[in-house]
Amino acid sequence: MNKTTPLLLATLMSCAAISAAAETQPVLQSLLQHAIIATNLPLTEVQAYCEARVPRMPRVKTVAEWEKIAARTRHDMFERVVFRGEAAAWRDAKTKVEWFDTIEGGPGYHIRKLRYEALPGFWIPALLYEPENLSGKVPVMLAVNGHDGYGKAAPYKQIRCINLAKRGMMSLNVEWLGMGQLRGTNYLHTRMNQLDLCGTSGLAPFYLAMKRGLDVLLSLEYADHDRVAVSGLSGGGWQTIFISSLDTRVTLANPVAGYSSFRTRARFLTDLGDSEQTPCDMATVADYAHLTAMMAPRATLLTYNAKDQCCFAAGHALPPLLDAAVPVFTLYGSTAWLRSHINYEPGTHNYEKDNRQAFYGMVGDFFFGGDRKFDPVEIPSETEVKTNTVLAVDLPADNANFNSLALALCKNLPRPQRADRVKLSAVVRAKNYAVNAERAGSEDKDGVTATFWKLKMGADWTVPAVELVRGAPKETVLLVADDGRKSVAAEAAQLLASGKRVLAVDPFYFGESKIAARDYLFALLVAGVGDRPLGLQASQVAAAARWLQRERKAGPVTLVAYGPRSSTFALVAAALEPKAVAGAELHGAPGSLKEVIEKNWTVDRQPEMFCFGLLESFDMPQLTALVKPRPVVLKP
Repeated sequence: MNKTTPLLLATLMSCAAISAAAETQPVLQSLLQHAIIATNLPLTEVQAYCEARVPRMPRVKTVAEWEKIAARTRHDMFERVVFRGEAAAWRDAKTKVEWFDTIEGGPGYHIRKLRYEALPGFWIPALLYEPENLSGKVPVMLAVNGHDGYGKAAPYKQIRCINLAKRGMMSLNVEWLGMGQLRGTNYLHTRMNQLDLCGTSGLAPFYLAMKRGLDVLLSLEYADHDRVAVSGLSGGGWQTIFISSLDTRVTLANPVAGYSSFRTRARFLTDLGDSEQTPCDMATVADYAHLTAMMAPRATLLTYNAKDQCCFAAGHALPPLLDAAVPVFTLYGSTAWLRSHINYEPGTHNYEKDNRQAFYGMVGDFFFGGDRKFDPVEIPSETEVKTNTVLAVDLPADNANFNSLALALCKNLPRPQRADRVKLSAVVRAKNYAVNAERAGSEDKDGVTATFWKLKMGADWTVPAVELVRGAPKETVLLVADDGRKSVAAEAAQLLASGKRVLAVDPFYFGESKIAARDYLFALLVAGVGDRPLGLQASQVAAAARWLQRERKAGPVTLVAYGPRSSTFALVAAALEPKAVAGAELHGAPGSLKEVIEKNWTVDRQPEMFCFGLLESFDMPQLTALVKPRPVVLKP
């Protein structure tokens, strides 16, 4: 036989396989697009999953019993949520303040410009509204605000500060991250999770910006430490309840349309919060209902809007918070200190005159002893509102931001340590799902048999899968892709042509399992209740591989993934499942998890890639090492 004959035969066979694959691809495209689960099932499952894991308010009978719970909750919130990783060192830094010029305000007050460090190198611009001719001790307010591009220059925020100054109060008007002067792309809240990936809480800069603001206020000569208020709209309402519940220096809190219980959020999609509102693992410690109750017995005014078109509408957001807080305030005999206000005109998402006057009234009652001379009617001040240019405060050109912090943190990661399968399982919060497979139909087309499966993962998830077989395959591939199973018809055709069985799976968040509305916010909520999207995906893939091996008797299972995200969770699945997974073939896998930070990714686009603390212990080489001696093939 001619020596070239084997090579020729191999070439001919390869060409034949390519030709067969090309002919099969349109058929497979149809089969892979076949609907298996109900359209809303991913949403209803993630809602039930998250809601069931939110802690409920404890039933307490005495103040002493409650105070033990509140103290433990504060401690755990700081240790397990706010100050994890490098944030513990940030917490201990001294508050640095730099004062600049004083500008004219209006009749009876002036405005002093300043900046302070929330953490080393991370400066916050602020404005102090200070009454003229101060003497003695006066009440103070930390003025916070939400998602408003004008930031500290928002007119309704200026008017609030002006009105309090004219009543003898000092107000510190602080800029919020991502707004006003801190509106740059690297302050986007969806980038705070880059810190999470490094094992440092991305929530810490938010909290420290508030905490240091209080430090600045209470360092002032005339500040009355017994009369300290915080108030703000929307994200400012979130800031208000968060700092006020955890920092007992605050004696009066007025959050305006800023938050609801996690249980409420699971059902009302408008309320699903951004990264800072849904920090990793918060709901393993407390719900926002707990934080509301933790205000007792301090003065608290919960303001909501009746027709809020944005979020946290009064009808669904307010009642559960009152249900949680009223019994605790009752224990203290201070039910009069917990109040609520619903705005009907305009009733939309606002902190306009009606809501401001409700706040002024609260201030009058609790900071001015109900003095009849204190008038809560707003003093007209629109002509004193200033432009953002006039109110601008100098900032360093190299002011730190989420990305710069994450870049610094990741330089020496992962840390030298024993990185084993047990550690990985703990970091990604892996699950050992038992699979109950339900056949959802089958179809034969052009020599290909497709079986449609609903893979029930424990009691929580239904993962759709399409099993493709041609002839009598001896090997099995479990196929996943960033764009879902419908995107890999060509790849599935090649695998079939090479004699393999294919199970194309859409795990959590991908393909047919994609959540139809506000998907990444639910991914944040999954992490908020203590799990990890990456861990869920890897666990579902590993469970599907075990099912193939044990129930389908499908022989060794190779994971084949297309895209950086699918390649990452497939590699984690291979590392976690040494028996059922024979190896992995990864197309487009990142060379390092540091690329998430170097390429400046955001959590809304790739939520599973921000798994808390993953890079602190593992990078792609460490994950690959856990798979060996099984092969890991990397392809572009």
